[in-house]
This record gives sequence, structure tokens and C-alpha cells, in this order.
Amino acid sequence: MLYDIARPLLFSLDAETAHELTLHVLNLAGRVLPAGRPEPAEPVEVMGLRFPNRIGLAAGLDKNGDAIDGLARMGFGFLEIGTVTPRAQPGNPRPRLFRLPEARGIINRMGFNNHGVDVLLANVRAAKYRGILGINIGKNFDTPIERAADDYLACLDKVYALASYVTVNISSPNTQNLRQLQGESELDDLLGRLKAAQARLADTHGRYVPLALKIAPDLEPAQVMNIADALRRHRIDAVIATNTTIARDKVQGIRYGDQQGGLSGAPVFEASTAIVAQLAKALGGELPIIAAGGVLDGRGARAKLDAGATLVQLYSGLIYRGPGLVRECVRATRG
Repeated sequence: MLYDIARPLLFSLDAETAHELTLHVLNLAGRVLPAGRPEPAEPVEVMGLRFPNRIGLAAGLDKNGDAIDGLARMGFGFLEIGTVTPRAQPGNPRPRLFRLPEARGIINRMGFNNHGVDVLLANVRAAKYRGILGINIGKNFDTPIERAADDYLACLDKVYALASYVTVNISSPNTQNLRQLQGESELDDLLGRLKAAQARLADTHGRYVPLALKIAPDLEPAQVMNIADALRRHRIDAVIATNTTIARDKVQGIRYGDQQGGLSGAPVFEASTAIVAQLAKALGGELPIIAAGGVLDGRGARAKLDAGATLVQLYSGLIYRGPGLVRECVRATRG
């Protein structure tokens, strides 16, 4: 109800300004209001973690962990913050975030703008939230692609102690050449180094923190098979399907539909869900799939589970539907 009143105001503002204002309000709410509780549902165990419900926040909304406690009040079963890089970086020039209301979509070319991993960790330490927290890691824009693994390893080393799980983002279209890491040889090398570091860190900290890989929707079936093989071979703990798309067939002729960047929201739903189904077939239940991409109602969340996912993440749908979407999706994915 409150979001129905606030939405016209937010949509009257530049998209990024509205985003920043929303995070500010959520930050304040988290500071002054009692701690939030997950929307009740049947808990589910995934990656060795007990999730109070199947609906989570996708990375990208809160890159720096500024509003963890406010977001926790929405009823999510888990939160994922980031993408964070070893060093702070401003991202791409503004404007870089565009709403497409006619298609219920969003295009962004943010470029991993964030304050750096140390600021994110300070925010995590200051938060009251004690639920499941994923931290999504990436590489700095000026790190050569052949040295990308060094950035991922640096972030993993720093976030390990405070994360419930860590997501490796190799699928954003807004960092030059990043999706090259989805190639067979590049992915094999990266996952091998990450798993070795995970084993070392587990010994050091006395706890095992799962690793998830986030992939793109713009993959051919053969590429999905190669990624599935790599996930199994390196015993990665989960896969997140998917990030934003570079396809524009669903938004042709719409204002801002030709802007560069990744397209999210309703236009990516079909492609993203198809990747979930392909992964489910290829993996045969050997590791869980976390679905993200275009969920704007409870039926969409249920469709992700029916395609083979175990958990579902929301982002763009929150912009169009508000916090009530969380409750609707939790109810639709019970049982």
C-alpha cells in the first residue's frame, strides 16, 4: 500500500536518483525500526545452509551493503549484496540506469560502481541482520582479463569470514571482456583457483563457505553444457541463473530500449528460465540452481521452481511491485 503511494514519486525522478533515495530510506528504516523477520514458510536446506524461505534479494540493488537491515524487513529468506570489487570504482558515466515501464524492464550499464570491499565489510559488521547473507564479488574494470582471477581471489579472501556464501560474478555485460570468463578454458582455470582458495580458507576459519557462480542468459546450449560440466568437475556449490541480457528483441521500439547495458525485468524472464531448465537437465540435481531474472509475481517465482530452481532472487520486480512482491512470491513457492 505504501509503495503504491511512493512509486509515482520515485518514477518521477531519474532512475538512479530514485535508487539512491530508496537505499537511503531503507538504511534509516533499518536503523530505527525493530529487526525484520523472514516471511514464514517451510525452511529449505541448500548449500548446507538453512533458508527460512526460498525468496532472496539479488545482487545489484545494494552494492555496498548500505541498507542490509532495511532490506531484511521485507521478509526475504536471504540477501545478496554486491557486486563488490577489491578497490572502489565509480562505474560508467551517468546516465546509466533506465526504466522501461511499457515492458516492465530496466537497462543498466552501471559498471560495478562500488566503494570497495573494505567499505562493504564495515557495513556488514555494523548491521544487525543475522540471516543468510551472500556477497557477490567481481573484478575491477582496469584489471586485465588475464589477471581477473587475482581480483576474485582477493575479494574471496576478505569476505570469507562474514559471508554465508560467496557469488562469483562473471556475467555482467558492463565490464569489458568479463563474459569471456565463461569460456571453457578460462572458467576451468578460474574455478580451480577459487576452489583451492576456498579449501585453504575453510581450514583457516574453521567453517566452509559455499561458492556460487552467476552466469548470463545469452548462452548457447553447448555453452550451458560446458559450464555445467565445469561446475560439477570443480564441485562448485551452486549456480545462479541468470544475470541481465544484451538481447533487445523484447524491447524494440520502446523508449530507452536501444540503450547499451544489461536488460533485466520481464523481458529476460523467458530466456533466463530456459537457462534454468537447461542447467537442471544437465546437472541432474548434483548442485542447486538459484534463479534470477524477470520475476514480477508469484506465478513467475513458481515457474522458476518448476523449471528446476531451488531458490529464487528478486530485483527488478521490486522496482515495479514493491515489498509486497516478496510476500507474494514466498506464498507461491511454499511446499
